[in-house]
Amino acid sequence: MPATTFPSVAEVARATPADRDRALDVIRIVSLLGVVTGHTLMATSIITDQVFHWDNLLTTSAVLQALTWIFQIMPLFFFAGVASSVTSYHNNSAGDWGAWLLKRCTRLYRPVFSYLAFWAVALMVLHRVAPVHVYEPIAGISTQLLWFLGAYVLVLASVPLLARITTTARLAGAVAVGYGLIAVVDAARVNDPSLSWLGYANLSVWLLPGMFGVAYRRGLLRPSTAAALGVMMLAVNLALLRFGPYELSLVGIESQRLKNMTPPSLLLAGHAIMMCAFAIAAAPAISRWATRPRVWWLTVIGNSGAMTLYLWHMPALLGLHLAFDYLGLPRYPGQPHLLALSIVQLALMVALVAALFIALRPLENNPLPYWDGGTVTAARGTAVGTLLCLAGAATLASVSWGLKGPGLLCVAVLLTALATARSLARTPD
Repeated sequence: MPATTFPSVAEVARATPADRDRALDVIRIVSLLGVVTGHTLMATSIITDQVFHWDNLLTTSAVLQALTWIFQIMPLFFFAGVASSVTSYHNNSAGDWGAWLLKRCTRLYRPVFSYLAFWAVALMVLHRVAPVHVYEPIAGISTQLLWFLGAYVLVLASVPLLARITTTARLAGAVAVGYGLIAVVDAARVNDPSLSWLGYANLSVWLLPGMFGVAYRRGLLRPSTAAALGVMMLAVNLALLRFGPYELSLVGIESQRLKNMTPPSLLLAGHAIMMCAFAIAAAPAISRWATRPRVWWLTVIGNSGAMTLYLWHMPALLGLHLAFDYLGLPRYPGQPHLLALSIVQLALMVALVAALFIALRPLENNPLPYWDGGTVTAARGTAVGTLLCLAGAATLASVSWGLKGPGLLCVAVLLTALATARSLARTPD
C-alpha cells in the first residue's frame, strides 16, 4: 500500500502477527507524542528590540517543574527501542554488527536528510530577511531535536553488549555499575566545578533504559517486582532532591545550577530506571488496552511516521511562534491573554503537525535512492558499524551549536560518515 495512504482498521488487524508485543508500540508512540505535546505547551517566545527570546514556561512555575517527573518520558523511547532491537539482532541472519546497525540506521536517518535540506534552505532565506538576533537563535535551535537520534544510534550500537543481560543477576549488576558510575561523575563535578566537563560521560544514562528493554523482552522482571523497584527509585530520587544538589525540573532550563538533562544527572538516571520499571509493571494492562481495534490502528499509524512527528513538529512550532510574535501576539509570561493564546496555538499545532505527518510520512517510509539497500560483507562490518557510531556522535555534538559555527562541521562529519558507511555496503545487482 502506498505510504501516502492509511490502511483500514481491519487491514491493520490482519497484518498484525499474533505474537506482536503491542505494549512496546504503545509505549513508543505515547512517549513521542508526550515530547511533542510538552514542547508545544511549554515553549514561549517574544521579540523585543529585534531579539528573539525562546524560553520555557518551566522557568516560571515550580508546579510545572514537578510535572516533569511524570512527563519526562523520553527514557521510554529508548526502553521500547532496545526491547524491539534485541530480538532483531538475534534474528540477524548474517550475524554481523555493522550490517545490522546499518539496517536500523537506514530507517532512522532516511527522513533526516530532507529535514536538514529544509533547514539549509530556510536558514538561507531567514539570514537575508530577519535581524541577526532572530536568525541566530533559530539557527541554534534547528538541530536541537537531533540529540535523541545521536544518542539512540549509540545505544543501538551497544545492543550486542546489552544483549548479554540474560539473567536477573546480570541485570542488577549492569544497572548498579551504570548508576554507580553516574553517581561518581556527579560527585566529582559537584565538588570540583573545574571538572564540569566530566558530566558528558553521563550520556551513558541512556544505556539504562536499554538494559530494562532487554530485561523486559526476556522476562527477567515480574510486574510486581518492577513496580516495587519503581517505587524504590522514586523514593531515592525524592531523597536526592531533598538532600542533594539537584534541581526539581527534569527538563533543562537556564536557571538550573546543576542541569538534570544536559548533561544527564544522577536524578535523571534514577528517573529512567523508575519509568522503565513502571512500564514493565504496566505492560500487561497496556497490551490488553492495545487489543482494541481503534487503539491499535492509531498506534500502528502513529509509529509508521514516528520520526516524522518528532522532527517536523519543531519547524512548525518555531514558525507558529514567529508568526504570532510578528503579529504582536507573543506567548510569553507577563503578556496578556496567555491562556487564550496557549489554547489557540495548541489547536493550530495539532492541525499543522497532522498536515505535516500526512504530507511527509512518505519520506520516512519510501526507500531513498542511493541510501536504502546494500549488503555489508563480514570483512567490512566493523568499519561500517564504527562509521555509524561516528555519525551518531556527530549528530549528538551538533545540537550544541545548531546549523552554525562548529555545528556545521558536525553535520558535515555526520553526512560524510553516513555516506562512507553506505559506500562500503555492496549494492546487489
